Amino acid sequence: MTSTPKAGDKAPDFKLPHDGGGEVRLSDFKGRKLVLYFYPKANTSGCTLEAKDFTRLASAFARADTAVVGVSADPIPKQQKFKTKQGLSITLASDESHEVLKAYGVWTKKSMFGHAYMGILRNTYLIGPDGRIAHVWEKVKVAGHAEEVLAAAKAL
Repeated sequence: MTSTPKAGDKAPDFKLPHDGGGEVRLSDFKGRKLVLYFYPKANTSGCTLEAKDFTRLASAFARADTAVVGVSADPIPKQQKFKTKQGLSITLASDESHEVLKAYGVWTKKSMFGHAYMGILRNTYLIGPDGRIAHVWEKVKVAGHAEEVLAAAKAL
């Protein structure tokens, strides 16, 4: 695992396939703010709540000139089903190769019930219009998180 980029660092570049077809790139957001949030698995309770919270606040993020992109290792068909089933409006990107997950330091060894496995840390990055990381939330607790990120985006 690489280290987690910190506030002030240049955001690691990315190009990922996203739900609905096409690719999303960091350069697509040049001159705008971007919330890039990483979540472990589509259609699980915490990930669903987080995605619904970001969707609920999507118009407020748009007014703050801030895009929101969620990233997991789930394949695009699973992302699309998640988006449709939950009525999500945010962009969901897929990193099955784990390259972007590693670049952002969120692909790591985890443990559950004594079983070690590789998985995704629930981290969020607010990237400024200059392409630099403005704020990092590590090991996110979902409740109230989207509101906290929105407040930071408005203040940036």
